[in-house]
Amino acid sequence: MEKLKSLVPDSLKRMVAESTPDSLPRTCSSLLNFFSDMELFHQMVRDLTDPERAFCGKNKDAALELKQKGNQCFLNEDYGSALTCYSEALRLAPVDVDDMDKNLVAALYVNRASVLHKLDLLMEGRRDCNRALQISPSYAKAWYRRGKMNASLGNFEDAVHDLNIAKNLELSFGGQRQIESELRIITDMFERTESSLVQHKENELDLLDEPDQIKLKCVITPNKGRGMVAPSDIPPASLVHAEEPYALLQIISKHCRETHCHYCLNDLPPDKVSCTSCSIPLYCSQRCQIRAGGQMLRNHPVKHGIQGNISHNLDTYISEITLGNDSESDVDIPEHKHECQGVHWPTVFPSEIALAGRALIKSLAERSPVANFVDMLIVILISQIRVNSMTIFRMKSADVNGPLHQFGKFSHSEVSLTSNVEQVKVGQAIYRVGSLFNHSCQPNIGAYFVSRSLFIRTTEFVAVGCPLELSYGPQAGQWDCKDRLKFLKDEYSFRCECRACAEVNLSDLVLNAFHCVSPNCPGIVLDSCVVNCEKQKTRHVQSATGISTLEPFMQVDMLKCLPSNGSLRIDPGFCLKCDSYCDLESSFAAVNRAWISITRLKDTMVSGEISTTVLTAALNSLCLLRSTLHAYNKRISELKDAATIRSCCKVEDNLAEAFCLVGELQLALDHCKASIEILEKLYGPNHIVIGYELVKLSSIQLSMGDRTAVKNINRVSEIFSRYYGSHADKMFPYLQPLQGKLTKLVQ
Repeated sequence: MEKLKSLVPDSLKRMVAESTPDSLPRTCSSLLNFFSDMELFHQMVRDLTDPERAFCGKNKDAALELKQKGNQCFLNEDYGSALTCYSEALRLAPVDVDDMDKNLVAALYVNRASVLHKLDLLMEGRRDCNRALQISPSYAKAWYRRGKMNASLGNFEDAVHDLNIAKNLELSFGGQRQIESELRIITDMFERTESSLVQHKENELDLLDEPDQIKLKCVITPNKGRGMVAPSDIPPASLVHAEEPYALLQIISKHCRETHCHYCLNDLPPDKVSCTSCSIPLYCSQRCQIRAGGQMLRNHPVKHGIQGNISHNLDTYISEITLGNDSESDVDIPEHKHECQGVHWPTVFPSEIALAGRALIKSLAERSPVANFVDMLIVILISQIRVNSMTIFRMKSADVNGPLHQFGKFSHSEVSLTSNVEQVKVGQAIYRVGSLFNHSCQPNIGAYFVSRSLFIRTTEFVAVGCPLELSYGPQAGQWDCKDRLKFLKDEYSFRCECRACAEVNLSDLVLNAFHCVSPNCPGIVLDSCVVNCEKQKTRHVQSATGISTLEPFMQVDMLKCLPSNGSLRIDPGFCLKCDSYCDLESSFAAVNRAWISITRLKDTMVSGEISTTVLTAALNSLCLLRSTLHAYNKRISELKDAATIRSCCKVEDNLAEAFCLVGELQLALDHCKASIEILEKLYGPNHIVIGYELVKLSSIQLSMGDRTAVKNINRVSEIFSRYYGSHADKMFPYLQPLQGKLTKLVQ
């Protein structure tokens, strides 16, 4: 697809970009005529649609080859590679094919279970045994392997059942003797040990653990159309809405296809499950696979068919394991089923087009009258999906480990400085009610996701009748006004008129401001780009008293940065407080020189080889930045690359991480505190961004054996609970290890 796109001439690209509803049919015809003459286009269509050659189809020969590679890796004790080979073979193996008189998929599940057992992933291995037995209930090796898993888990009663069934099914005399020997050992352990059964259910997606008690009110406003308002006073951290994606309208991001479940969007476990009919999607559990595709793994009659002298209790035990749960296949319109049986378009098309295709399938399945106007419907759907869909994200953290000898009584495996907490896009979905919440660059609600479920909470007190507004991406204090306006116009086709974008505010002024040339003046110096944007908002603001601070905590700082006489002059290069002139060309040159050293520090941090020379140069650059940029300029904490406003180099963070890597924890602590001090000026003390930074700070404190970390960890918990309520532990699983280290330190 990318190669085809690169071949489209610029003239045709311009025609597509400038097309209108009236010219769209002609534009589409021109595009189709262009592709119709290309063999590459026809080859791609054949690869997508021909079952015999489709790239998303099953392939027995490739699966067998991967199985052999996995077997060899297992013999060589290369269990990581063996796991990869068996998992990829499961993705390609047809479910109805045998290999050496055994079902190929069942054999692969048992082989992978053996690898998982070697890796001490016992729950995962037992689940693979269950999957093998749902395909082949009389597979003695699967029952034997399951018994070994249960014994390792301490489920001795189940282990005895499994091995008795395996012995009953095993045909070879040698195999029976081996099972009997192990059965005697496990039976003895069962009789001497009070067994506590370890159970583990696959992902149940039982996420709505809080009542959705607030009945929101939808209103129509002159400027923003439909929107949601508070029907009563709502306290901070209140859950105001929870919702699942609408019907088929959710899809995984392409870069997450190998790492996240295609249904619930959670991380894939080692025992990931493939689609039974094609080789594209991967799932975290059989439940997700069934709900996405509507197909059971079972490849045998309803009765398990195991013969022999089996008691009623054992017969029931076998059925519970091998027959699965038929109710899981009761899905109205499975998301993946129509793609699996035809062409898997999500692997080729952008998310908006794939979602539009799913919406069209839903309309056709429901025999909707609008489905008769397919061409018009697709165009409308793509436009609406682009504007109304929500990005599903996950919180991702990365750890930087320091040298062992610097960390006192903590072991190397226990200590890490969490260097980054960032949002990673994993999918896109339509939420019927969620799409009604309007945008503000100064939001009073926040959205987050647990699995594919949307949750919306208030982040501050919201009075009755006030709009409930969330951020579609940029917020005041993160991006300056001109970049926020451009992003929202490009992505969502509207010009933002929220308070932060309509009024001159201190946050936008200081975000990219320069230091006044007068050493003792705390005034603000702006460049021409910021000035031009802010002047659009100063038509009704003639004095400094008319500038909004957006947040109460900025009130004192506003008085320091702005003129005391109340007059307001916003011109490039002139200090807003004392009217001194600053040579911006020299200031930009100084920032660029500092940037070189900071970039060099980042590059050496990737390799882990940081020299004193590089660190010293970076520290000198930081001093240069502090003398050139305003004290509250976010670029001191997050220096923005000139190429793109969203490509950030965290100067203080980089220095903190670098000092951690070389074992200078006190210096790392100092720079981490400096970063937090700047960010608190921009966001306030209780913003989620501060919570992320406090995670890093408390990690360093724990590494140093500093008991004052308890204060910061408690503060992190308070901030995260304010934004995520009872889901904070699900969103940030690394909090529990931090609290565990703290307990160990206090003891």
